[in-house]
Order: sequence, then structure tokens, then C-alpha cells
Amino acid sequence: MAAQPRPEDPKGPSDHVLTSIEICAGAGGQAIGLHQAGFKHLALVEIDPHAVQTLRENIRLLEGWSWEREYCDVISGDVNDFLPLPDKRNPLSGLNKPVKFLGGPLAKGRLDLLAGGVPCPPFSHAGKQLGKDDERDLFPRMLALVEELHPKAVMIENVRGIKDSKFEEYRTYIQARLKGGLARRPETGVEEHFPGLGYEVCEWDVLEASDFGVPQLRPRAILVAIKKDVLGDIKFVWPTPVSAPRSVFDALKASMEERYKPYLNADEGLADTARRCLDRWKEYASSAAMTKKDGGIAPTLVGGSKKHGGADLGPSRAKAAWKQLGVSGMGVANGYEEGKKKKSQGRDLFGEDGPMLTVEQAAIIQGFPPEWNFTGGKTAKYRQVGNAFPPPVAEAVGRAIADVLSAAHERDDPTQA
Repeated sequence: MAAQPRPEDPKGPSDHVLTSIEICAGAGGQAIGLHQAGFKHLALVEIDPHAVQTLRENIRLLEGWSWEREYCDVISGDVNDFLPLPDKRNPLSGLNKPVKFLGGPLAKGRLDLLAGGVPCPPFSHAGKQLGKDDERDLFPRMLALVEELHPKAVMIENVRGIKDSKFEEYRTYIQARLKGGLARRPETGVEEHFPGLGYEVCEWDVLEASDFGVPQLRPRAILVAIKKDVLGDIKFVWPTPVSAPRSVFDALKASMEERYKPYLNADEGLADTARRCLDRWKEYASSAAMTKKDGGIAPTLVGGSKKHGGADLGPSRAKAAWKQLGVSGMGVANGYEEGKKKKSQGRDLFGEDGPMLTVEQAAIIQGFPPEWNFTGGKTAKYRQVGNAFPPPVAEAVGRAIADVLSAAHERDDPTQA
């Protein structure tokens, strides 16, 4: 039985709605971008409880996410345990809210897009690059879900390191699983011919976040695959840079002024210190924007590991780059009220190396919209931000995929005539 359209959702299941499921959703960077590109999320799967709460709270509160409030499951748990389709033991599968939109359980081949930013440590230059031998490698689970769901399109995001020559054999295997061909099976090292799952790998390329308005050096490797029968004679067009790099000065100027504002009206000594520190940051950041070859963008933010210490802005090289932008990379600042309570203003705002970033400012550097809030303690929030896929990049790729899927729908649906 078909689900009935809701008042806040004028489209019913018979209309063209682009649906998606995302695994390893984190705090929502990719989900936001795909949402802005026109996709409606049926499920967001994430294992970190703080990130899960971030997703749930924003979907619950933010205007523009009413569709997801009604029809999207935010699933807290290991993606290896995620059951998107019904089986004998789970006749209703692991999905609940989407049933109201779909009119029943999700069926194989009905999903438009399966997306995921699978964990990057197995391929990161900052790690040991164990690849397929790293227990955190979730490419096998992603491929299993592709085989199970048969979505019309697949989007996988990872760090640039996966494009290194040492992982060529593994990339060949992943592509062969999707489109067919010869490859060595990772478990055995034996070369075999894979029949494929009926996909065309349209691109597996590196996009630089700063080309899409993100004030940060953040190259991401993105694989896009679309079912051959969907693609047909339609061409997937890889997104091209949309703007000149946006500088850290331009991105953070308003928020820096807001942070120093309470102290500019304090007693004379503190006001002088605040004015001097703010002017110094502006001088460093604006000079970098005008003179640096990269346009004064930030180095790559890192989320850090749960196994190692608190939040900071990365290794020594990154801290040195931040110092050239007038920012101390030795930690993450408290907000105003927390800073007053902990008396951390000297560390947060008045240090010799410049102010530290707040979580909210780090989110600006990642391209998050200002209304998106993060839950948990400061370190948990910062890790959610630092590990995210910048929403503007996800949106650009999502629009390119949506263009293909919409064109295929118009081509194949006689009612569109």
C-alpha cells in the first residue's frame, strides 16, 4: 500500500524523490552536502555516540530537515550489524521510519544512492597505511552493502592516500567488484575474474576542498559508481572548481571579532591586550591571504584518535602553518562562558602564538553551516568536526550524481513526457 503524502512533504512515493543511505555518517558533513544536493536520507549509520546525538539533535531541531524527521532513521551502531533489507530473522529489517515513506520495507534496487566516508586511518599518510590489513578498513562492508542493496549510484569518500601506488592493487580489486574484471582477491592474493555488480566506475579522483569554497587544504579521494543500465548514454560530469580559495581571514574575521568583543570594553589593561591580540591576528591572517600562494587557507584539520590525548590542530607542520595565520594550534579554545568559568582566556585568546580556535570556528574551516551544532564535550565535538567530510564538497559531488539520476528518471519514465 502506498504511503500518503504528508502536509510538510508535498511529494509522495510516486513522485521523483532521490533517496540515500549513508554509512559512517559521522557528525553529518556528507549528509548535509547530499541534503543540499537534493537527496533525502532514509538512514544515517554511525558508531560514535556523540556524532549520533549530533545528527539526531540537528534533524530534530533544524528547519529544512522535516523530511528526515519524518522518514529517516539515525542508527547508532556498528555498520557491520546494519540490516537495511528484511530477512528471515528480521522481517522488517533494521529500518523503521523509511517504511512510512516507502509503503513497506526497502527493496533491492530501489535506493538511489549509497554513500559513505569509510574510515581513513588504513590509508592516511599520518598513519601506518596498513590498507586492507587494517581492522578499520570498511571497504569490504561497503561492497557487501552495494551487493545487497543494488543502489542506482555509489559514492565513497576517503583520504588522498588511498590513491597512492601502494594501494593500486586494492583499488583494482574494489573496481573489479563493482564493474567486473581481473583483480587479486585481498584475502588470498590470487588473481581471479570478478563478474562485477553492474556498475560503471565513473570517477575515482581527488577533489581539493579549497576549490569549493572551503578555507582549508583538504584533498579527498572520491569514488563514484553508477549502474550501467541507469547511466546508459548519460555522461557523469565531475564537478569543477566553483571559486577562488577562501582565506582563513575572510572565513573567521567576524567570529574572531565576536570572541574579542567582550574584552574590548573591559578595564583599560585588558582592553588594550584584547585590541592588540585581535589586531595581531588580523595582520597575520590578512597578510597570508594576500601574499601566500595558497591564498591564506588553513592546513588540513585532523580529528585525532581516541587513543591519543586531547584535541589540537595537528602535527608540528600543521601547527607551524597555523602560526603563520596568527592562530595557535596547541589546543582548542573554550567558548566564552566556559572560558570565564575555567579562567582560560589567557590560553584561549591572549597567547603569544595567537588565539586558539573554538569548535565553532573549526566547523567554519570545514564548511559546516553555522546553524549545525555539535554535542558532547569539547574534545568530542572537535573530533567530530576534524574527521568530517566538508559539506560543500559533498554537495558538489552529490549534485553531479543527482543530475545523472534525474536525467535517467526523465529518460526512463514515460509519464515525464
